[in-house]
Amino acid sequence: MLDAPVAVLGAGVSGRSAAALIEKLGGRVVTYDQAGGPGARTEFAPGEHKLVLLSPGFSPSHDWVVAARSTGLVCLAELDFAALLWRGEIVAVTGTNGKTTLVEFLTHALKQAGKDAFAVGNIGCAFSAVVLAREGGAPDSVAVCEVSSFQAESLHHFRADAALWTNFAEDHLERHGSMPAYFAAKWRLFERAIGGHVLAGSSVARAAELYGQSLPEGAVIETEDPAGDVLLRGTVFDAQPHRENFLLAAAWWRLAGLREPVLYAAAQDFTLGPHRMGQVGRIAGVTWWDDSKATNFHATEAALGRFAQPVILIAGGKSKGGDLAGFVHRIRNRVKQVLLIGETRNILAALLGAAAVPHHVCADLAEAVTRAAVAAQPGDDVLLSPAFSSLDHYSGYAARGDEFVSLVQALAVADPASPA
Repeated sequence: MLDAPVAVLGAGVSGRSAAALIEKLGGRVVTYDQAGGPGARTEFAPGEHKLVLLSPGFSPSHDWVVAARSTGLVCLAELDFAALLWRGEIVAVTGTNGKTTLVEFLTHALKQAGKDAFAVGNIGCAFSAVVLAREGGAPDSVAVCEVSSFQAESLHHFRADAALWTNFAEDHLERHGSMPAYFAAKWRLFERAIGGHVLAGSSVARAAELYGQSLPEGAVIETEDPAGDVLLRGTVFDAQPHRENFLLAAAWWRLAGLREPVLYAAAQDFTLGPHRMGQVGRIAGVTWWDDSKATNFHATEAALGRFAQPVILIAGGKSKGGDLAGFVHRIRNRVKQVLLIGETRNILAALLGAAAVPHHVCADLAEAVTRAAVAAQPGDDVLLSPAFSSLDHYSGYAARGDEFVSLVQALAVADPASPA
């Protein structure tokens, strides 16, 4: 199919990596992106192609994808395409929350075990990029692949030697339309692990029963077990929500026949990536927390659950669908005040007002931080845990978190007596 130019839909990380891999194979590429970009066309011409590679942002119902399929073109997700050229093992990870941390930790642990391991997929490194850089990898190489529902729903050729599904909660309903459809999109990943190990957390097992799916014997890991593990004390896995990541990692580790002491040793020096429930500073007796990666209700509720007392919460952003009233109902006793930002600020304000929760609508994140600094008393916690996408005003959750950190650091400069 490389005798005709390959159409790559999307000029982002996945699209650019897929294009580079096609060119390495001797093919020609035409990139299409409605937002434009260097060398990208904004009008799709299906008649020029035989093969189309899809970035995750292109849903099966997108006009260009529908046009390509109706013309008889072969459409492959970027993950599908890369997996066809990968010679090593694939450990796939999905979940509403925690999948990035689980991918990072497994990759870290595998490297400590002497494995040639790579974190790929939705984590920000396209699978195609690693296939290209490693020339397909060696048979004993391991790609630990984060798979979002956007990626999973289009998989056909991808095969996982193991699939781990952390949890399932309300998210991405703006794309999938309903919880059953969202579950079905993720379930496709388990269908791609035929013959491999399949492991699922407690909430996934409940959803599978609700939606009429059967998990293999031994697949369910009790990830909500409150019992601690003395060997994890002082690590990021000592408590929820990250404890469920370790429990799933350990279950797969044992099935893979790897030495358990190596996994525990890896847990001791593993650190979370930025913008994942990290302390930014302590100013005038107030502790500031950055959890910008919390882009859904479940993540924000988990963050609030870590505090013994109600917090000053900064929340809001681009809606991903879901039951906003239910979210407000669940958090109302966990917040002292809510400072609202982004596209959802006004509807959240109405719901918080109806629930008698103190709140304020802010023009932007800078105003929210300023108001939080005025309202907070010594001993309070101020938490950025938005519960919504950042894409209304930012390029991603990292940009939102970076701005928050800068704003808090500016407060610390204004109050040099307080440790940052």
